[in-house]
Amino acid sequence: MADPTAPPTPPVPLTALLAREDLGLRQIAGPPAADTAVQWVHTSEMADPYPYLLGGELLLTAGVHITDPAAGSGGHLDAYVARIVAAGGAALGFGVAPVHDTVPRALVDACDHYGLPLLEVPPRTTFSGVARAVWRLMAEARHTELRRVTEAQQGLATAAARTDPIPAVLRQLAARLGGIAVLYGPEGTELQAAGRTPGAAREALRELTAVVRRAAPTAPASASDTADAVHLAAYALGGGRGFALGIATDRREPGDHTIAGAAVVLLSLLTGEHQSTSEAARSAALVRLLLGASPHDVAPLLGSDRWTVVHARGEHTPLAASALAAALGSALADPRGADDVVRLLVPADREIAPADGWTLGVAEPAPAAGLAAADAQAARALRRAEATRVPLVHHHANGLAALVAPEEAEAHARVLLSPLSDNEALTTTLRTWLSLHGSWDRTAVSLGVHRNTVRQRITRCATLLTADLDDPDVRMELWFALNRTS
Repeated sequence: MADPTAPPTPPVPLTALLAREDLGLRQIAGPPAADTAVQWVHTSEMADPYPYLLGGELLLTAGVHITDPAAGSGGHLDAYVARIVAAGGAALGFGVAPVHDTVPRALVDACDHYGLPLLEVPPRTTFSGVARAVWRLMAEARHTELRRVTEAQQGLATAAARTDPIPAVLRQLAARLGGIAVLYGPEGTELQAAGRTPGAAREALRELTAVVRRAAPTAPASASDTADAVHLAAYALGGGRGFALGIATDRREPGDHTIAGAAVVLLSLLTGEHQSTSEAARSAALVRLLLGASPHDVAPLLGSDRWTVVHARGEHTPLAASALAAALGSALADPRGADDVVRLLVPADREIAPADGWTLGVAEPAPAAGLAAADAQAARALRRAEATRVPLVHHHANGLAALVAPEEAEAHARVLLSPLSDNEALTTTLRTWLSLHGSWDRTAVSLGVHRNTVRQRITRCATLLTADLDDPDVRMELWFALNRTS
């Protein structure tokens, strides 16, 4: 099974749960807890919980489904543990009350055999108490991470204002990430460096940075690798002058990419030439638009006749949005769009690749006169990316949809979906549910609601639309309609 998509909160080390004296949990089987992280908590008494697991769960059970605790290896419990492992479960918690007085020996053996950590949950500890402890630990970790990122961004900004800004930014970055930060010149020479060298990875870092410099700006402007257990990251700086930033650390924390993104923006500004010509062209374009010129006439001033509209949602800070724009090779970005969506115009000849920490919806390249339609395409692509939990979705007008005139398709969609037009929650739930092939659990996780809420909303949609949502033809037509509306 593929690695599960992680939730937007840091995972909890299993050791942190075992250290909670109020829970009294005890590991009795499986590999060391130090190697295990918990991303969710799920309680189930199903004999086969596989269909209901997303991966990364601490699965809690009282063993109601175990009717023969003495069943040996190769029996029901063997298959039960094998299915949990196949679904990507992180650990199994077994409550010794009220169904069983002890953890069945066969379950212990199966967990040892398949490498699944097994926790004994004492009678005084409720499953809801375990879940609450996990959520609190996640909240604390998230708060700590956000505070660390904020303090790092402030420190980098202060360093950039010093009389020696580039060495100061590199020193601050190296200190915040606990490694080294190196600025490379256009010829690959090491211009400035700060921090300690972790291991023998300096040469590997130089080679990785050289790859990024050669690829930019026609390919992703960043790359990562590992050498001798050292984490490496390289970023091409904006401005097209060939400068690059290399980072090497002993460990990688969740907020590191955001901190590095802030440094990339600052170093791009500090190393870049004054772009007087392009800035003057953009100013002239804005003035002409305000004075009534058409977008078609203004577009050549911006350096391209065709553009790709990108909608992005992620770390919504001005520095993070600027880092994203630099990574995509665009100077035209709206960092504070509606619904916390960053909107960008990228020259059509640039390749759009996934960006760490962001979910992207990408429209088809369009001329200036078609940017409004492209904006709607990017919005739909972003919704699709969020619903399917992938980092990037491109809009493609192909297949049967391309055979229908856009205005006719939109008119049909408005009529078909009119019973839902005044209820955004129903429309969003229907779109997400269809995109996830009718999965109640995955839709509930995507929307952050209970699965029963999803069922109620879909039932309501079926009633209002007077449609049989089990009919694949109906589903296809609704999906077509939903993708023709903004």
